[in-house]
Amino acid sequence: MAQTAQAHSAQQHSPQRHSPQRAGAGLAPFFKASSIAVVGASDDVTKIGGRPVQMLIKHGYAGAVYPINPKGGVIQGLPAYASVRDTPSAPELAILAVPAAATPAALRDCAARGTKAAIVLSAGFTEAGPAGTALQAELVAIAREHGMRVLGPNCLGAVNVADRLIGSFSIALEEHMPPFGHAGIVSQSGNVGSHTMQSVARRGMGVSRFIATGNEADVDVADGIAALADDPDTHIILCCMETCRDATKLISALRLARQRGKPVIVLKIGSTEKGQQAAASHTGALTGSDAVIDAVFRRHGVLRVRSVEALIDIGHAASMLMPNRLPRNDAATLVAASGGFGIMMADAMSEAGMTLPALAPLTQQRIHEAVPTASTGNPVDASAQMSSRPDILLKMLTALLEDPSDSSLVLFMSLSLYNTRLRGIYLEALAQVRASHPDRLLMIISQGPADAIEQINALGIPVFASIDAAATGLSGLARLGQLRAMGGADIAAGAGSTAATPLAEPADASIAAVDNSPPAPSAVDPIVFKNEFHAKQALGNAGIDVPREVIATDADAAVRAADAIGYPVVLKITSEDVAHKTEAGGVALNVADAQAVRTAHARILANVARHAPAARIDGVLVAPMLRGGTEMIAGVSQDPVFGPIVMVGMGGIFAEVLNDVAVQAAPVTEDEAMAMIRSLKMFPILDGARGQPKADVAAAARSVARLSEFAFRHRDDIADIDMNPILVRPQGQGVVVLDALMIPRAAPEPALAPAPVLQGQA
Repeated sequence: MAQTAQAHSAQQHSPQRHSPQRAGAGLAPFFKASSIAVVGASDDVTKIGGRPVQMLIKHGYAGAVYPINPKGGVIQGLPAYASVRDTPSAPELAILAVPAAATPAALRDCAARGTKAAIVLSAGFTEAGPAGTALQAELVAIAREHGMRVLGPNCLGAVNVADRLIGSFSIALEEHMPPFGHAGIVSQSGNVGSHTMQSVARRGMGVSRFIATGNEADVDVADGIAALADDPDTHIILCCMETCRDATKLISALRLARQRGKPVIVLKIGSTEKGQQAAASHTGALTGSDAVIDAVFRRHGVLRVRSVEALIDIGHAASMLMPNRLPRNDAATLVAASGGFGIMMADAMSEAGMTLPALAPLTQQRIHEAVPTASTGNPVDASAQMSSRPDILLKMLTALLEDPSDSSLVLFMSLSLYNTRLRGIYLEALAQVRASHPDRLLMIISQGPADAIEQINALGIPVFASIDAAATGLSGLARLGQLRAMGGADIAAGAGSTAATPLAEPADASIAAVDNSPPAPSAVDPIVFKNEFHAKQALGNAGIDVPREVIATDADAAVRAADAIGYPVVLKITSEDVAHKTEAGGVALNVADAQAVRTAHARILANVARHAPAARIDGVLVAPMLRGGTEMIAGVSQDPVFGPIVMVGMGGIFAEVLNDVAVQAAPVTEDEAMAMIRSLKMFPILDGARGQPKADVAAAARSVARLSEFAFRHRDDIADIDMNPILVRPQGQGVVVLDALMIPRAAPEPALAPAPVLQGQA
């Protein structure tokens, strides 16, 4: 018996944790406060309560600092107050460094004083067990009641480098502030974020703002991204993320960053929170949480990296190349004074996904004019002669930058910069070629010395320390350029929206209304969760092509259905208790005549009776035996954070054995569905590899888009959907779903009486 949408809605909760604030709202005091109270302040600078006071004074914060300590007196040369209620004026920001048990009372005092934001540095909350969880919930309640924003608890706080505002106890700030620059850093992990800030500073990149969100009782990583997106000093956002707690806020923040033209580079570690294992469906097994976050990032123009080193390297390079010099394609031209290094570069670049185009004949001619001994392949072995004079090097680099491939130019330097004469030649030539070709991307591979690298960086030329780092970096920069070039595709199909392509009405022949066809879904009871037939009926009503088929409750009805459909046919058990029909012996293929139908019908019922004796049997499905196409699989599963996730892959063994699938948060447009299909490793099979006919991938993309729309509309009712296999016919002939499974989000209520088995005429 089917449950209504209203009943499901009452039982199910959205996978997303919705915050009462829009992403980034109310965060200004964390970066722009004119007065700060440090609650739990201490003279001992080795304590958490002592370091913020010390660093605010040392690094020249211009606002008022109010140390708060029950003893009052003087702390680090500043008048101290027994309570925040005693300060000369209401502090705009409070830094709480008191034990966890005392933190709620301290936060209430701040709220009563009119403070609008608080950083809770203290640990001992959710990470410490049930008692800490209760304390953290109390902090949230206080913040909500008084309209405050709370960063933390158990966090490393926030920093505004330009204003010397330090709401942190990070040892990275004890001796030196990072140089002011345009890289904003947001991290859930305090230590990872602090390490990133130090690394950025050592690279001379410069930091605008830093925020570490800790337990995220209130302010989360999405708030941080949104705040940096709105910050005029921040031009690029570096993010260290462990998990996403609120999909809506994160997507909103990523869209804002994209609208502001600020690249977001994310080091995502771990995977999103896992929900229940969806072993009952192929889709649930194939749609991993990490793949989902990857897909969401791609949709919204985010570059994901796999290491802190890549985050810094690519972030540093991107900050120099924004907005107009990111790679225009994935092509690279490689130059070295040694054939061996050139081969190593070629291997690394190819493994990173870069292409190495052949040089145009005119380019080769110009290279030979500059360096007669050079080879003119790609990589270019220019020999040591290329650096004999600045004018020779300039001629060669100019020829390569003007090659019609429009590729990125990567120049390897081994020990050249450590030689005073060669260093002068390289710096002179690089300065001239940078001035003559300001919009072209030139990269250097060199380990130093540091002052020479600083000079090259000052020209706007990125330097990578190793061949592997350069390959990873250039590949990331190329992906970032591609993602930014995608434009506003995310706006058309983001969470909460509908796809740009409207649903077409299904053709009359999509579903057979023969004999015992169940009633059509209604607004009151939109979906019937029983068996394959009902799943296909719902999908057919959504505009997805399914075959003409009939449920037969006895052998005579099966023969009549087969006669009407035409031989050969397929027979399949229909039961809400038998999800995997083949394993139960519940399928017969290529059944050629009436006698074979009777034999197969009896065999299927006997097999299922042995395999699942308690299964409720609705009958045997009779469907046409369809051939002539390529099999694919598509489906939807529920991610605990991002909601319904649509998956598409090649059929047969390819999806599971090769993990050849693509995923995206629903709904998706037809263009996005097409991009998913084209991303499959086995796409050449659909595209007519080795002379095979091209498959109707446009129809497949349309079906995937409609599936995603259907799943999004019914996200409160449906847990999983499998369409497996989908027969993709030759180009222009469409697709048809041969089998389907639909799993409700909650178990349906038991039927009042068992379904009839083999009783009378159909």
